[in-house]
Amino acid sequence: MKPVRLLAASLLFAVSTPAWAEPPADIGESVEVLRQKIGAVGVSIAIVEDGKTTLSRGWGVRKLGDPAPVDAQTLFQTGSTGKAMTAAALAVLVDEGRIAWDDPVIEHMPWFRMYDPWVTREITIRDLLVHRSGLGLGQGDLMFVPRTYLTRRQTVERVAYLKPKTSFRSAYAYDNILYAVAGQLIEEVTGQRWEDFIRERVLRPGGMQYATSDSEDRFRTPDRSWPHARLSGALRGLGPQQLLDERDELGRNGAPAGGLALSADDMAAWLKIQLAHGALPGGGRLFSEEQAKEMWTPVTPMPITELPEALKPAQPTQQAYALGWQVQDYRGHRIIQHGGGVFGSITRVVMIPDKNVGFAIMMNSEDSGMLLGLTYELLDHYLDQPDFDWTTKWEDWYQARLAGGVEFLKQAKASPAKAGPSLKLAGYAGRYRDPWYGDVVIAEGAKGLTIDFTSTPRMAGRLKHWQYDSFVTDFDDPAIEPAYVTFALGADGKVTGVTMKPVSKIADFSWDYQDLDLKPVEDKK
Repeated sequence: MKPVRLLAASLLFAVSTPAWAEPPADIGESVEVLRQKIGAVGVSIAIVEDGKTTLSRGWGVRKLGDPAPVDAQTLFQTGSTGKAMTAAALAVLVDEGRIAWDDPVIEHMPWFRMYDPWVTREITIRDLLVHRSGLGLGQGDLMFVPRTYLTRRQTVERVAYLKPKTSFRSAYAYDNILYAVAGQLIEEVTGQRWEDFIRERVLRPGGMQYATSDSEDRFRTPDRSWPHARLSGALRGLGPQQLLDERDELGRNGAPAGGLALSADDMAAWLKIQLAHGALPGGGRLFSEEQAKEMWTPVTPMPITELPEALKPAQPTQQAYALGWQVQDYRGHRIIQHGGGVFGSITRVVMIPDKNVGFAIMMNSEDSGMLLGLTYELLDHYLDQPDFDWTTKWEDWYQARLAGGVEFLKQAKASPAKAGPSLKLAGYAGRYRDPWYGDVVIAEGAKGLTIDFTSTPRMAGRLKHWQYDSFVTDFDDPAIEPAYVTFALGADGKVTGVTMKPVSKIADFSWDYQDLDLKPVEDKK
């Protein structure tokens, strides 16, 4: 079916004043029209121009089934956009002379270890922030996504067991785990938890009075958004919106990688500081001009994803990762930006330094097409570009991606061999251990095999036979992506190991199962 056009050019961002002078005319009505067409739950937008807040407001509701509206003070989980906040916290310590960007990590955490002893000696604080450590994409995420029993210290200690995918500083691969290391480093240097330091030295001094750095504070705030996702289709992203459990978030140990919650008013305050290179609106500085430059300076070149013809103007000619920020070009202008996502919430923070403009868009649902569409509509508005109907183009791309994922799953489900399993179900039961993750327990019950990821609360369910000695997880929590679980057998017919891989990597939120290398261990219980 041909997608419905999401927004008419005459409605969205039609202005009679210069494009840089103010937010788009009729933006209030435009966003609401788009929100209803997409079926998104709530949206919040902050815009800063020339050091002034020109828009800070919300649309929709905080929670399905509850009429409480989103407003300028409503908290949203902002995911990885918080990496820049962790970088700013470190910048404060650099200004104080307590650390330097190129200090070896072990100078401040002598107990810290990477898998390779040489890397352990060489990895610096800067390296923790720029995704060039040699770890693979998202490696180690299962230690805190979406929740965990592990402390941050325990998580950082387990980094020693993560085998690198490439050589040190040779390639870009986005990770979260080393931002957890950065958070632990702040605690080691200051004696304060990352949560307390970021609140007392970054959020509150920066005028972000509603923002929270830990779940307890966020839960105590009535004006907060709840997470939502589409889970009832064949693939995550399809079906009606469903309310998610608020506990389905980045585990506290991984919070320095993306555990902050901010309102539109908070985002406006943060954008002012960034665009002013660390200066505070009321006088004084959060961090120095020197550190502001450091945080925006590209370090690690990033590969450029090929976009379809309809989206080509959004494809940069160059992009790189700086300290908590992504730097790229768009229509001849330098753009400083970062996206963020935790389960049920997505965010994008964008700045155009040569226009002295910045904006943030936050949503309490996983509707990426709408988020990207609004992002590029706003960019074009401030760059005085003609309407390109970005919202329709990005939503078409997003829906086509989901449709392709559904077709992939249909073909996969139709193709398993009618063979196996090799053993009786009891032969697969046991406790299996991966050095970095910990224990996974497989048991035989009245309804067959069950699986329990013991380091992750509520990550458990059934194993259904797939083919040969492979099974598929059917988790009790529908928000957790399923995986193939494959048993390796020795010559004696006993299990020698278990590997896992996601059933599909099409969805926005997937899991790093493939790094698990589970070996049977004696169950002492």
